[in-house]
Amino acid sequence: MSDKTLVKTTCPRDCYDACGIVVIKRDGKVTKVLGDPEHPVARGALCGKCALAYNGAWRDPAQRLAKPLIRSGPKGSGRFREASWDEALGLAAERLNAVRARLGGAGILNTHYTGTCSLLAGGFPQRFFNAIGATEVEPDTICNNAGHVALRYVLGTSALGFDPRTARDAACVVVWGANPSASAPHAHKHWLKEVPGKVVVVDPIRHATAEAADLHLQLRPGTDAALAFTLLHVLARDGKLDRAFLAWSVLGWNEIAAQLPACTPDWGARVTGVPVEQIEQAAAWYGSGPAMLWLGQGLQRQPNGGNAFRAIACLPAATGNMGKAGTGLYYLNGGARRGLDGGYLEGAALAPEGRPAISHMDLAELLADPAKAGALVSWNMNVAASGPRQGELRQALAREDLFVLVAELFMTDTARLADVVLPAASFLEFDDLVSSYFNLTLSAQAQAEEPPGEALPNMEIFRRLARAMKLTQPALFESDRAIIDTLLARSGHGLSFDHLKSVGTATLYPEPVIAFATGRYPTPSGRIELASPQAARDGHPLAPLPLADGPAAAGRLRLLSPAGPWLMNDSYGNDPAIQQRLGAADITLHPDDAARLGLEGGQPVRVASPVGALTLTLKIDASLVTPGTAFAAKGRWGENVNALFDGRKSDLGDSTAVHGQEVTVSAL
Repeated sequence: MSDKTLVKTTCPRDCYDACGIVVIKRDGKVTKVLGDPEHPVARGALCGKCALAYNGAWRDPAQRLAKPLIRSGPKGSGRFREASWDEALGLAAERLNAVRARLGGAGILNTHYTGTCSLLAGGFPQRFFNAIGATEVEPDTICNNAGHVALRYVLGTSALGFDPRTARDAACVVVWGANPSASAPHAHKHWLKEVPGKVVVVDPIRHATAEAADLHLQLRPGTDAALAFTLLHVLARDGKLDRAFLAWSVLGWNEIAAQLPACTPDWGARVTGVPVEQIEQAAAWYGSGPAMLWLGQGLQRQPNGGNAFRAIACLPAATGNMGKAGTGLYYLNGGARRGLDGGYLEGAALAPEGRPAISHMDLAELLADPAKAGALVSWNMNVAASGPRQGELRQALAREDLFVLVAELFMTDTARLADVVLPAASFLEFDDLVSSYFNLTLSAQAQAEEPPGEALPNMEIFRRLARAMKLTQPALFESDRAIIDTLLARSGHGLSFDHLKSVGTATLYPEPVIAFATGRYPTPSGRIELASPQAARDGHPLAPLPLADGPAAAGRLRLLSPAGPWLMNDSYGNDPAIQQRLGAADITLHPDDAARLGLEGGQPVRVASPVGALTLTLKIDASLVTPGTAFAAKGRWGENVNALFDGRKSDLGDSTAVHGQEVTVSAL
C-alpha cells in the first residue's frame, strides 16, 4: 500500500474566497489537489476553474517553465535557448544597470498584479524595485483604482469593509456591480444563499448571481449614479433617512439633498431602464435595514466610475446603515485589518520619497518612447494579454532596444516578447501567507512539492537579481521564514506559522467585527464626507452628481468585458481542459440589436473599435444583456478583447474605463 499524506494550503488567486486546499500526496508525489472539507469557505470543493487548473496545467511539467531562457530569435518569435541562472541573471543585471546609468532607475518599468495574491510572492519583490527607483505601473489602474480614490474621499479608506459574518443580522444585502458567480463562486454558492435577508443585485449583466437574487435591477451601463440618486429620492420621500446619523456622522448631506427633487422614480426609470416598481422595492428593503452594500470591482471601470462610487456610498450614510450589526459598505478588506505590516513587507523604507508611478492606461505610449523607457520587468502578470491598446502595447514591447525581463510559470504572451525569462514556482511549491480580501482570516500557503527543474519562488528570483546587480541593502536578502515570522509577530494575533500550517486558515476574531463602530472615520473631518473638500481641491466636484452616460453612438454598442466562470483574469487561459469548456471566443447581443444588424446566432462577426478588431462568434440572449449592450468575457490569451480597448481613463485615479468602450459588430 502506498504512503498517503495530506498537506493543507490555500488558494492565492485574485478571488474573494481564498479557499482552503488539501493536497493529496502518495509516496511523496502530489496526486490530487482538492478543496479542504474543514475550510468554512471551500467546504470540500474548489471552484471549477481551480479544480481543473490545479490538477492540469499548473502541475504539468510539459507546460511549466523549468530553466532560465534567453531569446535567440526576433522578439515574439518564441525562439529561446536554455541558460544557467548565472548567465541569465548576469545578462539581466548588465542590461538593467545600463538603463539605470542612461535613464536612471525610473527608466525601468515594473509591471505586476495579482498572478498570485500570497503576501510574500506579491509583496517582497517591491523591495527590489524600491531599491533601484524603478517606475511602478500602478497595478490598480488596470482594475479598481477609481473606486479606491472615491472611497478614500468619502470614508477615508477603501479597505475597511463589512465583516461578511455580520450578514446574519442583515435584512437586506445589495450586491452592486459585482459578479460573485464568476469572481467569488463560494460566496455565491454559500454565503449569499445563507444570508437571512433579501438579496438585491444591481448589474447590467444578468449573471447567475443576479438570476438567483430576490431582485435584479438590470440598469443600463453607465447609469449607476443616477440610480443611486433615485433611490435616495425615494428614501427621503418615504421617511427612511436617519436624521440623527446624518447630523452626527455625515458631512455634506445638504449638497446631496439639493439634487434629489429632480431624481424622481419616473426620471430614474427613463434614464436607467429599471422599472419604477423595482426601484421602489429596492429602496424599501434597503431603507428598512439593517442593510449591507457590496461594491464590485467592475462597477467603477467606466468613464464616471468614481462619481458612481461616491453616489452609491451616500446610501448607507443617508440611512444610517453603518457602524452596527448587519450593516456596512464593502469594497475590500485590506491587510491592515489583520495587523499586517505592508510597509515592512514591501520595503517602503527603501524608497522614503515614494516610487515614481504611471497608469496602465499610459503604458503603451511610454514603452514606445526610448527616452523614457529602457527596460520592462514583468512578474505576476501577463501584461501583453491584460493591457489596453493591445496592438500598440505589443508593438512597443517588441522594440529591439527595450530590454524585457519576465518571471513566469508559463510561456505567456508577455514571456514570448521577453529577452530573458526566469522560471517561477507556483503556490504549491513554497511557503507563504494568504490574506483574504473578503473574510477576516489569515491562511498558510504551505509547500506541497518541489518546483519543476530550476524554477524558484518570486522572492528568491529577486534576491538573486539584486545580488547580480551588486545591490547591498540587507532588506533585499531577508529570508522568507524571517519575513513570515515578523509579519505574524507584528500582527498581534499570537499565531506561529507552524500552527497556521496545521489549521490551514485561522479566523482572527471570534465574533463579527463591526467596521466604524466608534462613529469616527479616517477622513479630515472624522465624518463620512459626502461633500469632500479634498476632492474639490483635487479638481473634482465637491459632491457626487446624478450623472448618466448616454446611449452608445449611432451604429455602436457599449461593450462590457467582465469575468467569466472559467477564467481567473487570464491566469488559466492556457489550461487545455478550460480551453475546451470555453470554446470559441464569443460576443453576446440582445435579439433587438442582432435583428437590427441582420445577424444570426452562431455566425462569426467582426467586432471593431478605433484601435483594433476581433473575429468572435455571435451569441444572442434576451436576458443576459439589454439592448445597446454587448458582452464578451475577458481573460483569454493571445489577441483578446483588450485589443478593442482604447485605454481611456475613468474620472478618478487614472484608472481604467474599459466598460465604457464602444464597438461596432458586423457580419464578416
